[in-house]
Amino acid sequence: MGYTAEDLIERSIPFVKQVKNRTAGTSLEAWLNERHGPGTPVYDDLAAMVEEGVRDGWAANIEVDGRRYRRSRIAEPQERLEWFSITAVYMDSVEVFRGQYHQHPYGELNMVVPLVPGARLRGPNGWCGAGWTAPAPGSHHYPESEGGPVIALFFLPAGRISYDIVPPVEQHQVPAR
Repeated sequence: MGYTAEDLIERSIPFVKQVKNRTAGTSLEAWLNERHGPGTPVYDDLAAMVEEGVRDGWAANIEVDGRRYRRSRIAEPQERLEWFSITAVYMDSVEVFRGQYHQHPYGELNMVVPLVPGARLRGPNGWCGAGWTAPAPGSHHYPESEGGPVIALFFLPAGRISYDIVPPVEQHQVPAR
């Protein structure tokens, strides 16, 4: 179809206007899956655009851990996006695959797009196929996927994500000073 990153940004604007004053967490995750889950215009349009972006190389095109774990920032936080950023991540696994440990200072709205049946991403409420996860503000985790390739299209309030947090197990292994 010839989608571009700008097309995805423009299609995201009405969505972020709806969620701009909501707080990520279990309640918002349920609302997102009910209102904007698979089969709805928002989900289906964004999924088609980001899938094409991954295929065409403008989304999730920067290798983090080889070809099986890639990401890219599609849009920095900006006024027209209600100060959300948009990032695409591609993870491919058969066995469970773990990405980089990180924290969501202001939460995250994460659209999960499986590329094959059975591909899933772990969210705060367990494994998620096609749909949404919404880690709460202050949450932190390893992104994990299983069952094949999956795209995560995530919206971050103020673009905030932190990779300088130490995983809990490793915190206990740091020697006292």
